[in-house]
Amino acid sequence: MEVLREKVEEEEEAEREEAAERAEWARTEKMMRPVEVRKEETTLTQEMLRDLEKKLSEIQIPISAELPAFTKDTIDISKLPVSYKTNTPKEEHLLQVADNFSRQYSHLCPDRVPLFLHPLNECEVPKFVSTTLRPTLMPYPELYNWDSCAQFVSDFLTMVPLPDPLKPPSHLYSSTTVLNYQKGNCFDFSTLLCSMLIGSGYDAYCVNGYGSLDLCHMDLTREVCPLTVKPKETVQKEEKVLPKKYTVRPPRDLCSRFEQEQEVKKQQEIRAQEKKQLREEEERLMEAEKAKPDALHGLRVHSWVLVLSGKREVPENFFIDAFTGHSYSTQDERFLGIESLWNHKNYWINMQDCWNCCKDLIFDLGDPVRWEYMLLGTDKSQLSLTEEDDSGINDEDDVENLGKEDEDKSFDMPHSWVEQIEISPEAFETRCPNGKKVIQYKRAKLEKWAPYLNSNGLVSRLTTYKDLECTNILEIKEWYQNREDMLELKHINKTTDLKIDYFKPGHPHALRVHSYKSMQPEMDRVIEFYETARVDGLIKREETASTMTEYYQGRPDFLSYRHANFRPRVKKLALSSAESNPRPIVKITEQFFRNPEKPAEEDVAERVFLLAEERIQLRYHCRDDHITASKREFLRRTEVDSKGNRIIMTPDMCISFEVEPMEHTKKLLYQYEAMMHLKREEKLSRHQVWESELEVLEILKLREEEEAAHTLTISIYDTKRNEKSKEYREAMERVMHEEHLRQVETQLDYLAPFLAQLPPGEKLTRWQAVRLKDECLSDFKQRLINKANLIQARFEKETQELQKKQQWYQENQVTLTPEDEDLYLSYCSQAMFRIRILEQRLNRHKELAPLKYLALEEKLYKDPRLGELQKIFA
Repeated sequence: MEVLREKVEEEEEAEREEAAERAEWARTEKMMRPVEVRKEETTLTQEMLRDLEKKLSEIQIPISAELPAFTKDTIDISKLPVSYKTNTPKEEHLLQVADNFSRQYSHLCPDRVPLFLHPLNECEVPKFVSTTLRPTLMPYPELYNWDSCAQFVSDFLTMVPLPDPLKPPSHLYSSTTVLNYQKGNCFDFSTLLCSMLIGSGYDAYCVNGYGSLDLCHMDLTREVCPLTVKPKETVQKEEKVLPKKYTVRPPRDLCSRFEQEQEVKKQQEIRAQEKKQLREEEERLMEAEKAKPDALHGLRVHSWVLVLSGKREVPENFFIDAFTGHSYSTQDERFLGIESLWNHKNYWINMQDCWNCCKDLIFDLGDPVRWEYMLLGTDKSQLSLTEEDDSGINDEDDVENLGKEDEDKSFDMPHSWVEQIEISPEAFETRCPNGKKVIQYKRAKLEKWAPYLNSNGLVSRLTTYKDLECTNILEIKEWYQNREDMLELKHINKTTDLKIDYFKPGHPHALRVHSYKSMQPEMDRVIEFYETARVDGLIKREETASTMTEYYQGRPDFLSYRHANFRPRVKKLALSSAESNPRPIVKITEQFFRNPEKPAEEDVAERVFLLAEERIQLRYHCRDDHITASKREFLRRTEVDSKGNRIIMTPDMCISFEVEPMEHTKKLLYQYEAMMHLKREEKLSRHQVWESELEVLEILKLREEEEAAHTLTISIYDTKRNEKSKEYREAMERVMHEEHLRQVETQLDYLAPFLAQLPPGEKLTRWQAVRLKDECLSDFKQRLINKANLIQARFEKETQELQKKQQWYQENQVTLTPEDEDLYLSYCSQAMFRIRILEQRLNRHKELAPLKYLALEEKLYKDPRLGELQKIFA
């Protein structure tokens, strides 16, 4: 039985190998341009293809049920424009040209698959693939470059697999429909991305070809997440210092060379063993990560985007997979072959051999041997001919005839039938479908959210794992936006429980980086600050249970470093806090930058306050021409005399080492003054350390409140989310509406006073309507006369007062002072201005009064309340 089982297994293995070889042979065969094939080879090829087709038909291709369905039945075509439902005469002509081109291609290349030329759109209307492209430049600056465009398309759409992985789709929907439903297959992705890239100025093309299983299924589980790849650090080579001629020789090495050689051999064996174990581990991981063999390898249809060099300063050709938004080299092994490609102007067929995937392809679309184009009206120039080929067409007549033939055969591509591609600001901000998208990488998972979707401002999270099954979390990175506390990134290391918060400029305490394991005070933490936003120039503060270290920059006192050592605090009441019971300070060490205004022997480089030992140590800066620096140490012994608390200075209280002793430094007065100054500095340093402890407590308290509230900032221009702006706008609209209603209510009604004299609800007779009309007109006429009389009276009054003033001036001209003359001239100027204004008002009133009278009369005739007047003049 065992022998029989082994034979059966060997036969099955042989059949599987034969089927795989046939599949590989068929893939490469159909990508080759047919040359002269003999009859025997053609017969053999057809038999092998029929055998392969039979085997492939037996293979069941599982399609995940979780992937969203996107078919023509789910699309509402009632609101689509006419261009989606019908073809223009030029489009019909293009379809005829495409059919003719397809028949010739099938006749000349019977072993190649049919061309993907005119699939159906969402309205079941055949459309040429080039007219489905709609070059569009988006109004968002973020989408001006290819990488941001590709990432947007990848995030905005949801991948739908092809119904048949071995054939192109029967339907190719418009980009507007794809954007509306946010779903599509690889051809929909590529069409949208290519339209955006062409609109941005790139030389982009949609490609119909064959890809690997991971590429077709958007499987990134074997790819490393780009966010986890660390940039390569440039290592600067240290220049070797040439030995000087008069250098001191090093002492003779008395170590045993034999022992050194044995130690080197031992270390080499250890390293070799470690490399062997590491190599075995890598081989084991590579075997575990190795992809399973794909029965349809090389036959899976896929579409992507080709960007050629030249435009937009693109240095070399490259591929873009619209599913992931990643760019690849044209030599990448994931892309197994190309059938055809197209842009919005023409369509090209690949006539090159794809035995070596796409590595040997030459993307010179002007070469008619390698690329067969469909329309003559292409913007790709033809290859330059050699001198031998050019010798036959030197005659001007031949050139003219050739140009006429090309002109007669040329056919311009019709305009796109797709509407203008538009993306609303809300959709652009939301990006992902429903605002969330999850991408699984190798040992990593990337989650994306739309801004303001999470209440804490989380927009992206990267989780890395130790194992391939993604069960053991290694670290978590979370990116935030629009946080009021300016938090930008949170890095959590699950192995060490270390948390690192990164902030943008603008935090109340000028935080830049906060590294910690616990938010409890007096624990290990590192806080970095934006030094330009702080008055004290603090850059970084490191804290442990017993120490605190601070780094400064740009201070006027040249302080660069302060280190404080603490001892455990004395236990007090249980209600006492760290603020009321500070830690006792044992030692304070301060370092200073060089002050160029002081001599080096008087400029302190390091200052140490030994509080427990009551000592102060000083170390000064070293001069450039010296190899040692001066040092001093003060003993703080206090003695009280009969006159009060005074320090009596003795020579043994100051121990000094001076490189170049000076006379004034030996005097007790100088030492006494230096000691008193250091005593004040010690008190100030202790106070600053205590303030630093209080600041740490304030920062921790504020961070806890910010993490609990995580308030988001909203722009004043965001009228939908900004509640204050929304309330203010609604209040203003309400006030304007009320003001409009008030104006409508208070609008002058000339008939209201006269209609009030009649009984309410009584219908007007003809006589009453005529009487009301006459009374209203006479009243309005009297109003106009009264207004004219009022303006005339004011005009006459101003004129009389001016005449009186002029008469007074003539009588008293001799006795007037210069001030009185100035007042008189000022009065005359103002009076003349008022008289001129009144004269203009009177003239304007006389011109407009008849027009106003006629307008009121016409309004009364048309007033529905005086309907009897309309019957009289009808």
